[in-house]
Amino acid sequence: MRPSGGIRGTMMPWPATGAGPSSDHRTVTDTSSTATPLATIPERLHACRQALAAQGLHACLLPSSDPHLSEYLPERWQGRQWLSGFTGSSGTLMVSAERAALFTDSRYWEQAEAELAGSGIDLVKLEGAATPAYLSWLGTAPEGTPTVVVDGDVLGLAQTQQLREALRAQGWALRTDLDILEGVWPQRPGLPQDPVYEHAAPHACIHRDDKLARIRQAMIEKGATHHWLATLDDLAWLLNLRGTDVEYNPVFLGHALIELDSATLFVAAGKIEPDLIERLAHDGVKVRDYGEALPALRQLPETAVLLIDPKRLTWGLRQAVPEGVKVIESINPSTLAKSRKSPAEAAFIREAMERDGAAMCAFYAWFEQALGREAVSELTIDERLTAERARQTDFVSLSFPTIAGFNANGALPHYRATAEAFAMLSTSAGLSAQGLVLIDSGAQYLGGTTDITRVWPVGTPTPAQKRDFTLVLKGTIGLSRMKFPRGTLSPMLDAVARAPLWEQGMDFGHGTGHGVGYFLNVHEGPQSISKAVPDATMAMQPGMITSIEPGLYRPRQWGIRIENLVLNVPSPPLVQDAAPGSPEYGEYLAFETLSLCPIDTRCIDLALMRDDELAWLNGYHAEVLRRLRPHVNGDALSWLETRTRALQR
Repeated sequence: MRPSGGIRGTMMPWPATGAGPSSDHRTVTDTSSTATPLATIPERLHACRQALAAQGLHACLLPSSDPHLSEYLPERWQGRQWLSGFTGSSGTLMVSAERAALFTDSRYWEQAEAELAGSGIDLVKLEGAATPAYLSWLGTAPEGTPTVVVDGDVLGLAQTQQLREALRAQGWALRTDLDILEGVWPQRPGLPQDPVYEHAAPHACIHRDDKLARIRQAMIEKGATHHWLATLDDLAWLLNLRGTDVEYNPVFLGHALIELDSATLFVAAGKIEPDLIERLAHDGVKVRDYGEALPALRQLPETAVLLIDPKRLTWGLRQAVPEGVKVIESINPSTLAKSRKSPAEAAFIREAMERDGAAMCAFYAWFEQALGREAVSELTIDERLTAERARQTDFVSLSFPTIAGFNANGALPHYRATAEAFAMLSTSAGLSAQGLVLIDSGAQYLGGTTDITRVWPVGTPTPAQKRDFTLVLKGTIGLSRMKFPRGTLSPMLDAVARAPLWEQGMDFGHGTGHGVGYFLNVHEGPQSISKAVPDATMAMQPGMITSIEPGLYRPRQWGIRIENLVLNVPSPPLVQDAAPGSPEYGEYLAFETLSLCPIDTRCIDLALMRDDELAWLNGYHAEVLRRLRPHVNGDALSWLETRTRALQR
């Protein structure tokens, strides 16, 4: 999926309206600009600058974030997008009295250049840490102590601390108690009011009582009496609840305070039905209003020992902790626990993969027959593939908006076709053009979350396209075949997928793999196969699900990414009865490939493939055929049998 980032859309056809969150502790701006619709980006920037001037501020920083540090944001916290017009899922806007700039990484440069054109906002291309880039853009501090403002309720604790120190060293002050958009953004969306529902058995394989017991045991081991949970996927996992507050992710806005003998869930009033409130109460979980979360945190007794995750908590929440409370900083126990799927969950995930694979067979059978005979666009691909998935048992929604990029559009890792801008692949009179189409898609099922990328030829692929495709495929195969000691830090595996490209002086700018939830967020930690600086929480353990998705992108030509999801499983020992202390001794893991869809062999340059790589591909296709054959028939079955034929030299 959109590597190391996300694109948002609608998960369920329910409205998202309601009153805004409690802000009794906030400083709120007041400007007459709210009387106008502020239809253009320059008008919005002008209103923002008026608000800054009224508060005596020099600049504001608007990150892509919310009070839960979510990757995918409810509409209320999509202020950076509203103020800049940039729709990418990752980026930060800085506005001063005279200038404005959007800071984002290489995944979004082409998109940002197009969307910012004529807005008066400059693009700053991030190639390293963001904070030094902010300071460089701000320049020398004017006389006095100029102040940059950021809403501390949506900025991470560690990020705020780093930014504050860096600004102070350059003569700047940082203010964190003001949401500058509150008085600038007319008709700003409120909290979503969609209902919270229960993820029930049999798909919820572990009861919330058992999950709470695991968390409390971890608290006891760390010496904590209280634990604050703000990350939405952790909250949904822990309580076996789901929602639709964040698009494409089955989560809801809330906080939880876990104590050794009770738990409190803070969620907007009216979102949980009375019978579910009763079931939660039976399991020792009280329900209180979302707006009571911060007051409850401020009222912790001085005898409390609070466990918090500094990487998953905002500055505003940390500031609300009473001074006398002892704080233990450590990763959320739930983050580690939910990353390791149980055997029962793994079984449901395999079933979901079969349903997902059957839907793709039906779609691709139609797709190949339609090329040159029907009007087929990038939008058509999205519509038809979504419809096939929606026919499957236990389908809930897509897990992210389908990326269908033809030729140059496929070179944009986060591309999304719109009604205003999309490419045609064919008409009823024939092919519009020849080339490669990249299709990155996935779905949410009650028994699992899917995410898969395939590249298909439209017409006959060129030798250069086949070479690029094969190099990427070699990376996917190489990492898929890896065996590694249990506890290996996931970033250490990244180079394996890049090696075939590195040999040719090529690379890709995104991570190789992200964790995936169980009917939860399609991006999940703590493991990440990437160039990230590793830490102990990234250790690979049995039951983790991760994507493998190397890519290669030729700007304005084509893009290639081949993605499967894999499950960490025990690997049989290579050496029987190895002696302790010997190099062969220890517990090893391997990857079980979960995704079930053929990889198009028409794009392969056989001269670049080793015999062992060819054997892996033929073995994978044999497994895809075996698993999917019972779920398809007619044209879909014929297509499956054709696309899984063994390759011979």
